Amino acid sequence: MITRLKAFWQSVNASYWFFPALFALSALVLALVTTWLDKHGYAEIIQELQWLDPARPQSATDMLTVISGSMIGVASTVFSITIAAVAYASGTYGPRLLTNFMEDRGNQLSLATFIGTFVYSVTVLRSVRAEGETPLFAASQDALPGFVPQLSLLVAYAFMAVAIMVLVYFLNHVPASIRINSVLEGIGSRLLKEIETRYDKPNRGAVTLEHTEGRAILAKQTGYIQIIDYERLRKLAEREKGRLALGVRPGDFVHPGMVIAYWRDLDVVHDLPDDGVRDCFAFGAMRTTSQDLQFLIDELVEIGLRALSPGVNDPFTAVTAIHWLGAALAELVRRDLSVRYGEDEDPSDDLLIPLKDDFDHFVERSFGAMRGAVATSRIAALITFDALINASLMLDDAHRRRVMTRAGDRLMDQIRENITGPDLVDLEARYVVFTQKLAR
Repeated sequence: MITRLKAFWQSVNASYWFFPALFALSALVLALVTTWLDKHGYAEIIQELQWLDPARPQSATDMLTVISGSMIGVASTVFSITIAAVAYASGTYGPRLLTNFMEDRGNQLSLATFIGTFVYSVTVLRSVRAEGETPLFAASQDALPGFVPQLSLLVAYAFMAVAIMVLVYFLNHVPASIRINSVLEGIGSRLLKEIETRYDKPNRGAVTLEHTEGRAILAKQTGYIQIIDYERLRKLAEREKGRLALGVRPGDFVHPGMVIAYWRDLDVVHDLPDDGVRDCFAFGAMRTTSQDLQFLIDELVEIGLRALSPGVNDPFTAVTAIHWLGAALAELVRRDLSVRYGEDEDPSDDLLIPLKDDFDHFVERSFGAMRGAVATSRIAALITFDALINASLMLDDAHRRRVMTRAGDRLMDQIRENITGPDLVDLEARYVVFTQKLAR
């Protein structure tokens, strides 16, 4: 249940309705509070300000009407522009980037500001009363004195000023956010941050990929694994006096019958809380970037592949994607890729054993996935060799050096199948430089 709540909160926080709904509710409460302060005389100090002319009932009604009407119109425009930007991004960069735009705080808060201002203005408007009006449902039909909530009007005016500034920001933010360099920077920066957070120790050598075995725990749901509650899994293993070895990672697609984990090293075979283990996995219809580092790599690869496709033919966008992949590979080169959730230094004491990824996996997931498309473009191929050379500057591991060398060799073999003439001569020369650099 906790894991599902985490997944639900993540989806809600990334939705386009959460902040507008939150701002609307907050604006409603604030309007009721400021109106109450005006009715009970707590805002009379405002009438003593010489530079602030008090508003009349008619002028207050006109101002609040204009603010509320314009805000809902601007909110509709903002929503339309955002949908157009999302449709453009989906068609140009790939549907997997839709989540990035829906999660954009600038878009969410802009719409929320206009919705909140509208709700506040309408709520305050209903309390404005002209001189001589009579109550609608009261028994007495005596005329009531006029009421103008001066404090509430002042707050509404301030909200209007903030909304105008937000509108200017939004009109600049939307075109800036859909520029390909900004999109790639957002994905690449997040990828580098995730690498630094997950692999926070220096390289200790090659990761040993173990053959997972034990008593299998089978999935009962279908979907992508979005969140794994590692801490709770470790506590379950500690309570059962055994070890849990995961058979999947965040981002994997699972259906009933697939193995998601194994019980290992149990002292006594007994009824085990398999359902408790399953509850530590949250499933969804799509992958997310919460724990799925490889999803960020796949997004960069997808943009690069689309840019190098014959229908688009934009090698310079692919070059930018390759630069960010090279930066990520340079971070991975010098880090320990074994993730542990134990408290001791001895890996054999770990109660929770995650599914491991070695350096070869990340190289193939990034540059290996783009090899076929890169091999058709002279520009992209040259930059790829440069990225591999630059990423290897921090190499002090013989195994990873062989992996990098093999990636360059495979790329060159693919290039020879697709490119001829002077372009091939240039690439052969760059390949010689690559092999010399990696041989050091």
